[in-house]
Amino acid sequence: MEHITFNLAQSHIHGTAFYDFLGLRKRFFVDQLGWDIPHDDTVEMDQYDNPKAHYSLVLRDGVVIGGARAMATTAKWGTHTYMLRDALKGKLIDIPASVMAADVATDEMWECTRLVISDEVNTHADRSACLGLIVQGLVDVAAEAGASHLMSLSPLALMRALRQLGFGAERIGDPYLNEGDGRRYAVLSMPAKRTMPHVPRATHRTQPTPLHAPSMV
Repeated sequence: MEHITFNLAQSHIHGTAFYDFLGLRKRFFVDQLGWDIPHDDTVEMDQYDNPKAHYSLVLRDGVVIGGARAMATTAKWGTHTYMLRDALKGKLIDIPASVMAADVATDEMWECTRLVISDEVNTHADRSACLGLIVQGLVDVAAEAGASHLMSLSPLALMRALRQLGFGAERIGDPYLNEGDGRRYAVLSMPAKRTMPHVPRATHRTQPTPLHAPSMV
């Protein structure tokens, strides 16, 4: 597995990886979970995929198999801030405002969203390794920007998986049932660091080379 982190200004360095991530998101969140979010036949992309966002992706043999998105809770793009804050202010009808106990806007807290791992990653060991690389990439990016904590609206089961990987995740909000996909979610928070030294570090390349060669015709 290979790991990359980037923002929109750097996405071209990695060939089609960003677009492939959007496609992976569409297959999971739209096709499998049935979420009513912006998409076409190929990709899912929303208002938070903007220049304030950073991405942590994992590739295997040049194919994107997992990833997630993160941005500071001070981020603002047009009329939108970050997902949980917009939900708290009633801008997102599918997320109850009650998931957030209070408004958060500080450079020390970053929000993570759209975490996904491909169904092609089909062993527990490989899925754990992929998750660890994705989250370590988010930690690296946020910590480099001065953040001390990350938070996300996530399935409750993710908290245990993160703890097993050495990330100090804890629930900071009341859980709720998403009637659309039948899963229970809550806001999780964790320090922007890893607590178990044996977890493999992400390969954070400062000058990565393209991973996708153009097709020959």
